[in-house]
Amino acid sequence: MNVVKVVVVDDDALVRAGLRLILGGSPDIDVVADAADGADAVDVVRRHRPDVVLMDIRMPRLDGLEATRHVVALPDAPRVIVLTTFDTDDMVLQALRAGAAGFLLKDTPPERLVAAVLAAAAGEPTLSPSVMTQLIARVSVEVPDPARRPGSAARRVASLTDREREVAVVLSRGLSNAEIAAELYMSVPTVKTHLSRILDKLGAANRVQAAITVHDAGLSA
Repeated sequence: MNVVKVVVVDDDALVRAGLRLILGGSPDIDVVADAADGADAVDVVRRHRPDVVLMDIRMPRLDGLEATRHVVALPDAPRVIVLTTFDTDDMVLQALRAGAAGFLLKDTPPERLVAAVLAAAAGEPTLSPSVMTQLIARVSVEVPDPARRPGSAARRVASLTDREREVAVVLSRGLSNAEIAAELYMSVPTVKTHLSRILDKLGAANRVQAAITVHDAGLSA
């Protein structure tokens, strides 16, 4: 894997320093710059062309949500992970609608933060387990789709092999491919193969939709 270039955006200098220290400990990550607010973030991203941006939400001049909209509109835009102390379902949905590829809490353990950055750079959506749970619950209430009734979900989940079902249940907790591989003692390429089959069998367009189906079938871990 090429070294992943990261920009850290937060109005708290201590938080920026801490994130630099955590991410800098990984040989696969290079924190190329940081910014103290959303307005500076857009300029910094233009100059340094990172692969991933860690974006705080509440900042002066331009908040993280609006800054995310600007960043993802840039040519060859980086993946944006919103990193915040707030995890309300409204905030999660706003961030995802703004174009964020992930949403993590600031109390995320260092090893998971590193894994999330690498996963985002690889094109995987990144959500804290608690955020995944909130998102599933919110969508379950807001989208009364007959195809998502428990019986329908159970029938689709029944089409999975035992191993695919194991992967789907762990996926519903918001884990990355690498974390699923570690928990289930398989290789990352094998996880990717299982995920492709799971999405196809469940009729899901993405991991969140697959997680919702697992939830509706009553199999969430």
